[in-house]
Amino acid sequence: MTTIDHLDIKIMRILAENGRISISELAEQVGLSQTPTAKRIRRLEQSELITGYQAVLNETRLGGSMTVFTWVSLIDQNRESLDAFEESMAKSPEVMDCYLMTGDADYLIRVAVDGLDEFERFLTERLSRSDKVSSIRSSVAVRPVALKRRPPSLTR
Repeated sequence: MTTIDHLDIKIMRILAENGRISISELAEQVGLSQTPTAKRIRRLEQSELITGYQAVLNETRLGGSMTVFTWVSLIDQNRESLDAFEESMAKSPEVMDCYLMTGDADYLIRVAVDGLDEFERFLTERLSRSDKVSSIRSSVAVRPVALKRRPPSLTR
């Protein structure tokens, strides 16, 4: 594992909040010149502590005004069933996040849709049609309370 220091952590915190910050601005905020700052970023990328940069899109304004959390249990958990279900979820445009879980359900899915009609379509045309699914439970999110873009180790 790559050794990181307080300056690396500071760089990652800033980039997690603003991935489009210029090297000169970032260098100024961390107290280094541009070249060492750029070298640190490159090292963090090469060591895969930084794996990419992305725009944070407004799901609500782009047709995902409703967030639904759905717990799915499969009939069995063999590799074929897991792979088939995961492939299906990866191809579903409504699925924003999908996690393999321990506990009562096999998967937790976060779905962004533009209303109950669209969620019903997702439920009946994607989830319920799968012969791998044994049970489905869903809850509609009222509103987000905390949305974080950086891992807990960088919030301290």
